[in-house]
Amino acid sequence: MQDPSTVPAPRLRTVGIQFHGKTSEYFSIWIVNILLTILTLGIYSAWATVRTNRYFYSNTEIDEHRFSYLATPLQILKGRLIAVALFAIYALTASMSPAISAIFALVIFLITPLLICLSLRFQLRMTAYRNVSFDFSGSYGRAFLMFVVLPIASLFTLYLLLPWVLKKIDEFIYEHASFGDRKVRPSLSTGEYYMAAIGAFFIGLFLLAVMFGIFGGVFGITSESLADPAVFSGMIGFLFFAAYVFILVLTSSFYHAYIRNHIFNHTDIENVCEFESNLGFWELSLLRVTNFAAIVLTLGFATPWVKIRTARLYAKATNVTVKEGAENVLGRASQSDSTGDEVADVFDINIGIA
Repeated sequence: MQDPSTVPAPRLRTVGIQFHGKTSEYFSIWIVNILLTILTLGIYSAWATVRTNRYFYSNTEIDEHRFSYLATPLQILKGRLIAVALFAIYALTASMSPAISAIFALVIFLITPLLICLSLRFQLRMTAYRNVSFDFSGSYGRAFLMFVVLPIASLFTLYLLLPWVLKKIDEFIYEHASFGDRKVRPSLSTGEYYMAAIGAFFIGLFLLAVMFGIFGGVFGITSESLADPAVFSGMIGFLFFAAYVFILVLTSSFYHAYIRNHIFNHTDIENVCEFESNLGFWELSLLRVTNFAAIVLTLGFATPWVKIRTARLYAKATNVTVKEGAENVLGRASQSDSTGDEVADVFDINIGIA
């Protein structure tokens, strides 16, 4: 007799993700967070993180239900203080003894996979939908293989293995994620990761060739009309920086959109829902270019507008097909320790969940 848990639940409806946040609302939260964080020498940043996450979570709606962010400021502050203490110890040992500093750095390197697991666990357990929390069950050993061994191995193949490594990392993250008592089930393809990497590479080459052609003509004309070498050098530097940012934005946007669509379109939550993503490359590229320009031109004051419009784009590009089993998810306790999350943040371990 077939196990009922393996029988696919009937599809009920397909709904879009709605984001209700407004720039004017978030700007008031953002500016107060900035001012109080400065006045309290960074202590208020824990409260700022919670206020920001609660705003974005509570304004994200799927099937007439909104997300909740469960972490408290004291949880965040505790983890952040431990992270700062670790960083201070490292800085102190670096000035006193290079040997001790090297040992301490090695220890941090070896425990980085553990910090990643703790960070993912904290992020997911503090995220709830319909009063049911997410969770992460990845182990240190598996994380060490994914985040240390495989990336180092890819070096010896001149990064030819890197797309496969990135695919294995994404699989590790999603395979060990869960919603209540239901597992997240990815079905990712190595070929799609190579297609994304190859596409981004050739887009970068094409743009680089176009930029050099344009700059060659512009510099030939400009160098004859400008008598001041300092002005000419400054212009060259600015144009090359602008070109570098533009190429980086477009290539990373292609890769990100391609992989996000692949992950969402080939991942479901067991008998709860299926996902669909149609994030466009050009749409994402335009968003990122204008976001960057807005932040630079406004000296950062456009940050709330940037975050709100980014959240709207991702929500607009995502659909969720709800299954009958969504009504029968059993919740779990949502207590967690933020130490791993905040230590990982201080040491610049970037952990992203789509």
